[in-house]
Amino acid sequence: MTAWHAHLEPHLRDRPEAVAFRDSLGEIWSFAALDRACGDLAALLASAGVRPRDRVVVLCENACVTVAALFAISRLGAVAVPVNARMQGTEIDRILSHAAPRIVLMTSAASKEAEDHAKRLRAAHRGTRWEGCFGCLDVAFLPETGATDGGDVPQDLAVLLYTTGTTGDPKGVMLSHRNLAFGGGASAQLRDMTARDVVYGTLPLSHVFGLASVLTASVMIGAEVRLEARFSAQKFYEALRSGITLVSAVPQMHALVMQYAKEQGLQTLGSPDLRYVSSGAAPLDPDWKTRAEAFYGVALQNGYGMTEATAGICATRSAIGDPDVSVGPPLPGVEVRLDQTVSGGGDGLGEVCLRGDNVMLGYFRNPAATAEVLSADGWLRSGDMGWMDAAGHLHIDGRSKELIIHGGFNVFPPEVEAALNAHPQVVQSAVVGRPIKGDEEVIAFVQHAAGDTPDVMELRSFVAERLAGYKRPAHIVLTLALPAAPTGKILKHRLLGHFADRLPAT
Repeated sequence: MTAWHAHLEPHLRDRPEAVAFRDSLGEIWSFAALDRACGDLAALLASAGVRPRDRVVVLCENACVTVAALFAISRLGAVAVPVNARMQGTEIDRILSHAAPRIVLMTSAASKEAEDHAKRLRAAHRGTRWEGCFGCLDVAFLPETGATDGGDVPQDLAVLLYTTGTTGDPKGVMLSHRNLAFGGGASAQLRDMTARDVVYGTLPLSHVFGLASVLTASVMIGAEVRLEARFSAQKFYEALRSGITLVSAVPQMHALVMQYAKEQGLQTLGSPDLRYVSSGAAPLDPDWKTRAEAFYGVALQNGYGMTEATAGICATRSAIGDPDVSVGPPLPGVEVRLDQTVSGGGDGLGEVCLRGDNVMLGYFRNPAATAEVLSADGWLRSGDMGWMDAAGHLHIDGRSKELIIHGGFNVFPPEVEAALNAHPQVVQSAVVGRPIKGDEEVIAFVQHAAGDTPDVMELRSFVAERLAGYKRPAHIVLTLALPAAPTGKILKHRLLGHFADRLPAT
């Protein structure tokens, strides 16, 4: 087993001064500079008492210092818990309570949100600021919760990535060093990556897509990564015209950069360097795919993955103009089968199940949830419904779970409902996803009492204090009653149709 940080070693030996990372703060790091930053930070972490299998939360934006933190934690045999700084304080507190980290590192120089979290957590816990060749990090010490408890932490655990479970509680997906090596290696092979590639890194490193398919793949092959703390269509467009060879994004990002170019009077990107573009985390529309390929001048590849499978399950290697909008065949080393008992069988549709070195170790401190999705012989139930075409390409055709994927991020309705239900004028709520072109939007249906109608704008502000931006409803429908079964269970599958006249057209 190769430790996550050890993938840097060949480049330190063979090309130490080659550029490894650049970021939007102006930092430019060679592999040697990254090694020095990791060493300094690892020494500080060790002096603060971090031991093997301790959790270290990295509250971060995409920046060189984030990379140094992740690999420094790996050097110590500890467990990195990257968390998006865009999350609200209550969301972060739930993760801290569950992960029980010894230390929280915050990239406060990278964004106002990270700085605000740093002020709050340093005030609530013993805190300080570390500075060195890695830059600066705000630090909060949580020794009262961070004791090593080896019984809960697998030996091979490298990273905990938190998603919100179907109960609204956070679930820590345990990814091993082997998982990350498989996910990064598969991504690099799929893209035919070399050390000459320059990769645009706007997908958050706190999300499995950015962590495995961008960061780990690039480090394994020695490609340069240009990290962007926050997505903007203008920066995306300018980066792709300045030497970027490879970009992975979600459909919403592609759509926004094409709209930006259109507003500038441009129909095509016109980059001589770009050779690979991929889209993931949402379905592809055939017409949209055609327009995207015309804009980029290269084929748009599609893929399918999930946090529990270290991002990658299936992916395409299509030629430009190929009308196929499947997610492609399984990646080498990944087995996929369809459980048709879920759909009743007969039409080829079934729940996608998979097995391979990409499958997670399980959910941290949640054996019951792990047992629901992961069998003893390694098969992971995805919760997604799909079918295989004659070419052996997988087509995703909906979900057996309620998960919404908005802008490439997982949104679990119970968490949004919990935030809405906390409002004093809300009786109950129901949240569903509605497909829109290249994405899915969050729709909330809120039941209130007669004579006590909440103000929608005030309700939005209330929710904004409790949920990250990508989890907030695009539309809130107020009603005195929600369609329900005799038992009182809300009939979620009827909501969009029942309130169709209250929603804007897609």
